[in-house]
Amino acid sequence: MPDTKNYILFDDQSREHLMPFTFIRPIADIRIGILTIREKWERWLHSSCSYYTDEYLREKFPMVAGDMNVLINGSITPNRDLADEIAGLNRGEALVKDSVVVAMCLDANDLAAYDNTIPGGFDQKFALSEFLHLSRPWQIFYLNGQELIRDFELITSGRTSAGISSTNNLIYPERIFIEEGVKAEFVTLNATNGPIYLGKNTEIMEGSLIRGPFCMCEGAIVKMGAKIYGPTTLGPYSKVGGEVTNSVFFPYACKVHEGYVGNSVIGEWCNIGADSNTSNLKNNYSLVRVWDYVTGRAEESGLQFCGLLMGDYSKCGINTMFNTGTVVGISSNIYGAGFPGIFIPSFSWGGAAGFETYRVDKSIETIEKAMMSRNLRLSETDKKIIANVFKRSDRYRKSV
Repeated sequence: MPDTKNYILFDDQSREHLMPFTFIRPIADIRIGILTIREKWERWLHSSCSYYTDEYLREKFPMVAGDMNVLINGSITPNRDLADEIAGLNRGEALVKDSVVVAMCLDANDLAAYDNTIPGGFDQKFALSEFLHLSRPWQIFYLNGQELIRDFELITSGRTSAGISSTNNLIYPERIFIEEGVKAEFVTLNATNGPIYLGKNTEIMEGSLIRGPFCMCEGAIVKMGAKIYGPTTLGPYSKVGGEVTNSVFFPYACKVHEGYVGNSVIGEWCNIGADSNTSNLKNNYSLVRVWDYVTGRAEESGLQFCGLLMGDYSKCGINTMFNTGTVVGISSNIYGAGFPGIFIPSFSWGGAAGFETYRVDKSIETIEKAMMSRNLRLSETDKKIIANVFKRSDRYRKSV
């Protein structure tokens, strides 16, 4: 009887480029479209997946080893053809394309000696399939539309949508899928430009206007009178109001008041203060430069539209203004008049007038209070991860 294949999602060299969103998670735990990258692979492979990630994350995201292990690049999103190619790998074979290692099949001994490179003597096969390789943080919103459409088809295939109140205005209802427990009254859902997915126990309050592609994950809430343009994703238990365009909100992120967020990624447990706004287009219409954690400077993104990239646990006060392409690390607090710089390191407290270091113990205390408001607790493992990131990010605070 052949060995059952064990699937592990590994972080490649994109990990540091994808900061701040990989400070507290492996690449495969990033949500793009409706699902996280890990959730996509598990559906395509019909199997659970574990992680091979940075050492300080392994207690929370452990690797599960087997006799025959298929390591898959966690920054690549799957499709049917690619999943079939990977499932067909034998021991001692690796799948590559355009200098990117896609996957490799290792036995227990090879896995024990694995050092982030293809083991010597492996047969390298060229991948025939096309795929999305996530390598920069702005791609999370920029590529969100195509992933949202793929996930919609994957999740809804062969299923029947639940009903929705007749008070709502549905445009292209055949492209709208409703899970159980959705609450919505006097809302316009326009799926002309792409599908709309409303996850389990979500709520859209009256007067909201939503254009697809759009998804709300379980427990998410859209506040009254919101105006949301796709492709936009609201992660589990996030709360969003005001005006939003082509953005991705991670779980428990909050932007409940008026103000504009466009072409942005808002991390887990972030909070955007009332009437805060992100610039997503430069006045001279030039391409946006975005801070890169590897090079230590702003690099060309190739995008004309790019807003705010805010790492987990960060927040801003009322009426905060963010420059085009601003990158904020984790657990920072931004407030005050004027535009802060386009790079705000993790654990920074202040604004345009200057920053001081946000002590890690105070940071953890604030995060605990935020989580208690949702009847959740910050684990000791998460506290250790946050403290580790505080040390790792010290060099960035000294550089600005």
